[in-house]
Amino acid sequence: MEPWILSERADAPEEACGVFGVYAPGEQVSRLIYFGLHALQHRGQESAGIAVADGHTMTLRKELGLVPQVFKESDLETLDGHIGIGHTRYSTTGSSTSWENAQPMLSSIGPNTIALAHNGNLVNTVVLRDKLRSKGIRFRSTTDSEVMATLINHFTQEHHAIRGGIREAMKLITGAYAVVMMSEEALYAFRDPNGVRPLVLGTLPDETGWVVASETCALDIVGATFVRDVAPGELIKISSAGVESEQAVEPGRCALCMFEFVYFARPDSEMHGCTLYEARQRMGAAIARSAPVEADLVIGVPDSGTPAATGYAQESGIPFGEGLAKNRYVGRTFISPSQMLRQQGIRLKLNPMKHALAGKRIVVVDDSIVRGNTTRKLIALLREAGATEVHMRITSPPVKWPCFYGIDTDTQEQLIGAMKSVEEIRQHVGADSLAYLSIEDMVAATEAPADTYCLACFNGDYPIDIPESVRRGKMALEPSC
Repeated sequence: MEPWILSERADAPEEACGVFGVYAPGEQVSRLIYFGLHALQHRGQESAGIAVADGHTMTLRKELGLVPQVFKESDLETLDGHIGIGHTRYSTTGSSTSWENAQPMLSSIGPNTIALAHNGNLVNTVVLRDKLRSKGIRFRSTTDSEVMATLINHFTQEHHAIRGGIREAMKLITGAYAVVMMSEEALYAFRDPNGVRPLVLGTLPDETGWVVASETCALDIVGATFVRDVAPGELIKISSAGVESEQAVEPGRCALCMFEFVYFARPDSEMHGCTLYEARQRMGAAIARSAPVEADLVIGVPDSGTPAATGYAQESGIPFGEGLAKNRYVGRTFISPSQMLRQQGIRLKLNPMKHALAGKRIVVVDDSIVRGNTTRKLIALLREAGATEVHMRITSPPVKWPCFYGIDTDTQEQLIGAMKSVEEIRQHVGADSLAYLSIEDMVAATEAPADTYCLACFNGDYPIDIPESVRRGKMALEPSC
């Protein structure tokens, strides 16, 4: 059955994917990967998969659903090996309801078998797929990840070495990618030249093994220690020979996705030397200074809005409170709701606390407004709960440009920030006031330079060139600035 997603898509950008890889001789790594994927579940809830190898054979288990829905104790028992990779998926290319599109992807050409898990999005997939098809290669899925895996295997045959195959593939693929990959004997990790998607390297206790993951929170859950980021354009091989690193392609301008700080990454993860919680608190404090308002209570839209709401409250002196209860288990399920439940809409995810809201002027802090649909319903709920005023404060600028690098933000005409002024958005969502954080204040909250981020969804400055055919697929409007 097709997974049910709440009747209207959320205002926040849809998640990226999560990747996790382990090389740990003497360990059954499937359990480490299982818990690593649990820590990365926020990055994708449509499918999950684990592939392991024992030096001779490779075993794969993947399915649609959340990590605990896909894997049972008996599954982990059969996934026996000391090398493994895992993936949690939110689809930006390919159908979300196809088993073939779940990852890791297996690719076998000649004697080589590899498994690959990818976070990001390639922008030259069609060209690469056509080239491979002209060589008689057929595809089982519709994802750019299978194209990448097939390309690597194709070049591996030519170079008689997997590292050579990866290196040659990285010279051809264009876009955002943070990848963990494995053969029967080794674990590999590599990242696009701009570092759009995050990827970190860690070591297990007593240096018994190595871990690669999308975020540091996934290292923490398995007791691994953060060592460093995988550098843009870097290729790492981990095997019995140890950790081997090379600069596979020349690095470009560092362009880590700013939405990792605003929304995607877990608040307990670290990037650029600070926790996401700290950065989001500073964003909340910054918008309290730039857009003050008289109010009785500050609340955050759970979960990503909560740290910013505490920062707003501390800076403004307005008390922070819990005004919305989140049902964390209803967002994605394989049980379709009745029509009566569908009509409840956002209430299935968020329920206002009437006793905390009644008779009060409320500041609501959220990370973004992409489409405006759920924000409008949320404000209506807060008024029904008795709030006398609702003031929205958004800790990012208006999203005006679609993402081509792995975030599902639709065509430009579907982005409310591209189509309406701030005042028009305020009227649309029904807030008493609405303010966005500036690009400058958002970047300053991360304590890193602006030229280390991709800010394309805010300013239209894409760090990786987008083919015109790909642009036409998402951009319904000509650039306005």
